[in-house]
Amino acid sequence: MKILLTSTSFQDTPGSHHNLLDSYNFDVVKMRGPLKEDVILDVIADFDGVICGDDEITRKVIEKGAKSKLKILSKYGIGLDKVDLSAAKEFNIPVANTPGVNNTTVAEHVFALMLCYSKNLIKENELIQNQNWTKLIGTELFQKTLGIIGLGHVGKEVAKRASAFGMKIIVFDKYVDSEFVEKLDIEISDSIEELVAKVDYLSLNASLNEDTRGLINANNIQKCRKGIVIINTARAGLVDNDAIIWGLDNKIINAYLTDVLEEEPMVLNHPFLNYENIIITPHIGSRTYENVVRQGTWAINNLVSHLNI
Repeated sequence: MKILLTSTSFQDTPGSHHNLLDSYNFDVVKMRGPLKEDVILDVIADFDGVICGDDEITRKVIEKGAKSKLKILSKYGIGLDKVDLSAAKEFNIPVANTPGVNNTTVAEHVFALMLCYSKNLIKENELIQNQNWTKLIGTELFQKTLGIIGLGHVGKEVAKRASAFGMKIIVFDKYVDSEFVEKLDIEISDSIEELVAKVDYLSLNASLNEDTRGLINANNIQKCRKGIVIINTARAGLVDNDAIIWGLDNKIINAYLTDVLEEEPMVLNHPFLNYENIIITPHIGSRTYENVVRQGTWAINNLVSHLNI
């Protein structure tokens, strides 16, 4: 059987997931994603299965694959916003993912970004590299208020770490685990507007769908507590970029810390590059040795189970 592998994290990270994939003697073709629709459309008919990342798996792609020999789309990861799920259902192509696999490593990345910003670590390193022994003044996370939008697998791990840092926690989610919030003494907010008005830091951990697209927008940024820091390790589409820039320009937002962009790799001359108080990492929140093995192994097992091997 012929398999398309597009995940760069899977490809670039050594580990037992490679041995597992090799053990099935598939004809594996590696392409470096995320692939645009036209690229994957040209090749999809050749494959029995795909281990995909954030490729544009549109209706056209699925239809063409289904009319040839495609049997399974196995997502290396959690988010399925780039897959046309209605088309997959219509053409009877199973779509599998790895829910919950990223929770610890992404939660750690949230705090890596927060600490880099609050302790001026990036600026201080740049100064030292330029032989400039300047001591900037940072801020503590202790006793600050963290807002979390999306109290799922990742959101809960972020909350646990925030509790350990001595932060007050407020959450917004349509479906709240009452036992969990009671255990960590978490406050529940009835709306995003209410939440952003109370918090010093805001972590976005919701999935992207039509209900959550652009949930951080000009309307609720105007209601934010002055000096808020927004951290996005989920999906770029959760925020309106123009609203983020407006909030920075008007001194409402102190910083935007993001691991995700609307187009990846980053486009040239992206407007975010004009701001020192925007920290960007290249979608590496889940890219650790431990997690790549977990995620890759799960994606392979999902693939194999639907190929009936």
